[in-house]
Amino acid sequence: MNTSTDTRSTIIPCLRYRDAPAAIDWLCGAFGFTKHAVYADGNTVHHAQLTFGNGMLMLGSTDNDSEWGRQIAQPDEIGLRETQSPCVIVDDVDAHYSRATAAGATIVQDIADQDFGGRAYSCRDPEGHLWWFGSYDPWKAES
Repeated sequence: MNTSTDTRSTIIPCLRYRDAPAAIDWLCGAFGFTKHAVYADGNTVHHAQLTFGNGMLMLGSTDNDSEWGRQIAQPDEIGLRETQSPCVIVDDVDAHYSRATAAGATIVQDIADQDFGGRAYSCRDPEGHLWWFGSYDPWKAES
């Protein structure tokens, strides 16, 4: 097994957006991501890296002409169902929830204390991708 221990995050979610430049701006404004790198030609984002804490999200424009792009369906093409969802640990869930709802995030599961610990909510971004935000940190030992 070859595992890198020199990187901040060894698993990085990747999403595709029809309007990737708008999605980048929205994700930064609504969810608090920071642009790390954006490689684009006009309105086409070939590759972007957004950071949050010591995690990263990679994204790009939808591309049904590439082998990779043909493997990915957008949420509105499959009844807003997902086969994956980024889970993001935040310090202040209530403040994050307020910021996301003010930006127009569609709440799927309202903010609440969780039986397993922490506080969380889930929402959709403008293109329908499902997100989970919460204070539960699985890296920390629960007492």
